Amino acid sequence: MPDIDTMGRWRGCCGRVLLAGLMLCGAAARAEHHDADFSLRGFGTLGAVRTTSDELEFVRDLSQARGATTGWDARVDSVLGVQANWRITPQVEAVVQGVSRYRYDRTFRPEIAWAFVKYDPTPALTLRGGRLGTEFFMLADSRLVGYSYLTVRPVGDFFWHLPFSSIDGGDVALTVPLGEAVVRGKLFYGLANTKLPLADRQWDIGGSPMAGGHVEYQSDAWQLRASYANIVFKDDLPLGGLGLSPEGLAHLAVDGKRSDYYSLAALYERGPWQFQLMLNHIVQHSNAFESSDGGYVLAGYRIGALTPYLGYSRVYSRPRDNTLGDPTVAAVMRDSHLDQRTTIAGVRWDVMPNVALKAQWDGIRGDGGSLFPYRNDPADRRWSGRMDVFSVTLDFIF
Repeated sequence: MPDIDTMGRWRGCCGRVLLAGLMLCGAAARAEHHDADFSLRGFGTLGAVRTTSDELEFVRDLSQARGATTGWDARVDSVLGVQANWRITPQVEAVVQGVSRYRYDRTFRPEIAWAFVKYDPTPALTLRGGRLGTEFFMLADSRLVGYSYLTVRPVGDFFWHLPFSSIDGGDVALTVPLGEAVVRGKLFYGLANTKLPLADRQWDIGGSPMAGGHVEYQSDAWQLRASYANIVFKDDLPLGGLGLSPEGLAHLAVDGKRSDYYSLAALYERGPWQFQLMLNHIVQHSNAFESSDGGYVLAGYRIGALTPYLGYSRVYSRPRDNTLGDPTVAAVMRDSHLDQRTTIAGVRWDVMPNVALKAQWDGIRGDGGSLFPYRNDPADRRWSGRMDVFSVTLDFIF
C-alpha cells in the first residue's frame, strides 16, 4: 500500500487538476455559445504510477526531473491542457494551447505549448507560423493528449528521446490525392524553447535550430509515414563542477553538434482491430550521447467499451570509445546508454463519450547499464535491469 504522504500528494495534485478542468469546461461551453467562430476545448489525464524498484526513478520522458519508484506517484502522467481556436476568416485561423504538466523545474507551472496562425491559401496547401508542436515521429505532436493514445502513455523505448515538445518557427504542408489514397508532405524549421533536467542542474537548449519533414501515405485503413528531423544544439551540457579536465570537456562538447532522427511508421485501424509499428534510428554527432535504434509493435482489439492491448518494444544504443581514459568522462558517456526491452499489457475502457480509463503493466528487462532516461541513477551506474511498472489513468477531453 502507498504511504500516507504519497497518497496525500496524489490527491492534492489530482484535486487541483480536476478543479481546473471543471472550470475550463464551463468556460468552453460559454465560449461556444457566444461565438461559433471561436471554440475552447480541453484535455487532461489524472494518472498514478508505481514500480517494483527503488534503484532508480521511472519518468515519462527526458523533460521530467524526478520520477516514480515503489510508491504511487501522480506526477509522471497527470496533465491538463486547454486549446482555443479562432477562425478569423475561412482561410485564417489562430490557435493557442496551454498545458500544465510536471516539468524540468519540478513544478506544474502552466506553459504555452502552441501559439500559431494557420493560413490555407488553397485546400491542398497549409502554412503555419508561431509556436508549433514537434513532429519528429508519427503521433509525437499529440503525445500529451492521453485520450488520443491506446496506451497509458507513448511507448517509452521509442518516444523517450523527444523532450522537445514545441518549436518557435513555421511549417508548410501539402496534401495531394493519389487515386483513392492521399499523400501528405510537410517541412518545418524553428528554434527549440526547452530546458532539460540533468541531476540537480538544467540544460537550456532554447534557441537550438530544429528542422525536418515527413511524407505520409493514407489509404483506407492504412497510414504510413517516413520522417526525418534534426537539432543542432546551441550550448554545451552543464558539466562544470564535475572535475573534468579541459580535454574532457572538449571531448564531451555538444555546442554546434547535430542529432539526426529517422523514423518509419505504419498504423492500421479497421473494425475492432488496431495495429501500430514504429521504428527509429538516431545518430548522435557528439561523444556525450550514444546513437541508438528503437521500435515497437502494438495491437489492440475492441470488445464493446473495452480494448485490451499487447505490445513489445526494444531499444539499443552503441557505446562509444573513451579515448581519453578519464573515468569521469566515461561516467558521463554511460548516462545515455540504452539496452532494454519492454513487454506491454493493458486495457482501455471507454467509460462514456470523451472519457477513458486505462490500466497498464510494463515489464522492463534490460542490461544493468541501461540508465537512459531514468532519474536518480545509482552511483556505480548499474542496476538490476529489471522493473515492473503499474499505471492507472483517467483520460478525458472536453
